[in-house]
Amino acid sequence: MTSWSHSPVQVGLVGAGPWARAMHARMLAAGPETRLAAVWARRPDAARETAAPHGARVAAGFEELLDQCEAVAFAVPPAVQAELAPVAARHGKALLLEKPLGPDLAAARRVADAVTEAGVVSQLVLTKRYHPTTRAFLEAAGSFATAGARACYLHGAFLGGDLATGWRLEHGALLDLGPHLLDLLDAAVGPIAQVRGTGDPRRWIELTCEHENGAVSQASLSGSVAVPRVLTRVELFGAAEPLVYDTAGIDHEECWPVLRRDFATAVVTRTPGALDARRGLYLQTLLDRAVTR
Repeated sequence: MTSWSHSPVQVGLVGAGPWARAMHARMLAAGPETRLAAVWARRPDAARETAAPHGARVAAGFEELLDQCEAVAFAVPPAVQAELAPVAARHGKALLLEKPLGPDLAAARRVADAVTEAGVVSQLVLTKRYHPTTRAFLEAAGSFATAGARACYLHGAFLGGDLATGWRLEHGALLDLGPHLLDLLDAAVGPIAQVRGTGDPRRWIELTCEHENGAVSQASLSGSVAVPRVLTRVELFGAAEPLVYDTAGIDHEECWPVLRRDFATAVVTRTPGALDARRGLYLQTLLDRAVTR
């Protein structure tokens, strides 16, 4: 990457759970494009634990956090993000948003509408999209005549551990993993026109997608199966040899500098990229169709 010639974007972090500590705080503090200015969480002790290693302030409340930053990153459950992100947008703050935007389509629409009305920059943390391997796959997919595709995102994190959180156990893999896989299929194969789901999102759910170009894709999702490693795989089939994307060999640490640079660039230039809140709303619309048809 080229050197960063601007002042670091001052980012406030909402949330102090395992994902906030392991990824958001560490990534934002690493710079040089961003600086972790402050952390706020509903558990003050957790906020202090998250902020301390990076020399960030601990905000006493959400409003105080907004006073100490120019952008806000969210690492909280979807319902909390949907409650607070519109407030941050109305205060003119750029938003680094987790997926899904909200717990349901109506909440996601409120977030996206608030971003549009405020005219602020937004960006989604669709982690795999920021890896060079993913970008190379999507570039190759652009010239691949896909007739059909199959994909999976499988792991056992919901069986226990840090990721077995309340909202994930309640909503299952569709809301948590679905945005990743639908985003990849939509970007690789073509815009999704229809999607149908079968199964139980808390155990195993299958999605069948009909794309505008006539291709059909299928996706398997589960966070409650014992597999030796996280399985994220997309296979495109057509007249040529299959085009395969598999995360088994990639180092996810390579995602964070790209994500940070993309977000900071968007904030400085006031120009959101393709992975913004509107993209999040589009993906949530697909998730909603999968369970309401």
